[in-house]
Amino acid sequence: MPAAELRTLIETRVEERLGGRCPAALGWRPRPAAQTAATGIPEVDALTGGLPRGALTEVCGPGSSGRTALLLSLLAEFTRRQELCALVDAGDSFDPASAAAVGVELGHLLWVRCGKVEQALRAADLVLQAGGFGLVALDLGDVPSATARRVPLTSWFRFRHALEETPAALLLLTQEALTGTCAALTLQLAATAPKESLGLPAHARRLGGFSVAVEVARSAFARRPGSGMRTAFLADL
Repeated sequence: MPAAELRTLIETRVEERLGGRCPAALGWRPRPAAQTAATGIPEVDALTGGLPRGALTEVCGPGSSGRTALLLSLLAEFTRRQELCALVDAGDSFDPASAAAVGVELGHLLWVRCGKVEQALRAADLVLQAGGFGLVALDLGDVPSATARRVPLTSWFRFRHALEETPAALLLLTQEALTGTCAALTLQLAATAPKESLGLPAHARRLGGFSVAVEVARSAFARRPGSGMRTAFLADL
């Protein structure tokens, strides 16, 4: 029997015996769509599809680039749905009054104040292992880049593994990208021109907000229309 015919015969017999019990083993299986949660900012949700659950999302940007505005919006969205949130604050810079003013329900938020990066990493690890949180945010935004870069890559792999098969979303705030392929979604933020009151002399103008450009630097999921392009949202001050 020719080799081609023999191969066809074997494949047919295997399909007949195993195809009914495990069809996915012999055919193409599409990757299931990731579960996501709204960020509370329509422009960001349109760009990303939302914050992926069971995965790590890294938000990068310098100071005054909108990191805190995005964090507070997420905390407000999650706590509004009565989901528990945890914020591991490496720089002890979180302002509860500002959070409450934008709708964060502080009764559903665990605030872990840390003074060192090592403490923050350990605290985030313990929170993820404990479970029960819809959103865990690790804020390293005020940590100098040189210090943040010394965090071993194994820490991000451990976090990614802890998140798998869970409904929790991990948000990491940094000045520059640190996690590489461990992040399912990486967003790069950059502040643009500030919004000022017009029609007044320069000394009397008041800052009313600023525009932030958001770019998908990395996405492990199927690309959505507009992914990788820039959009903007207004962070009111």
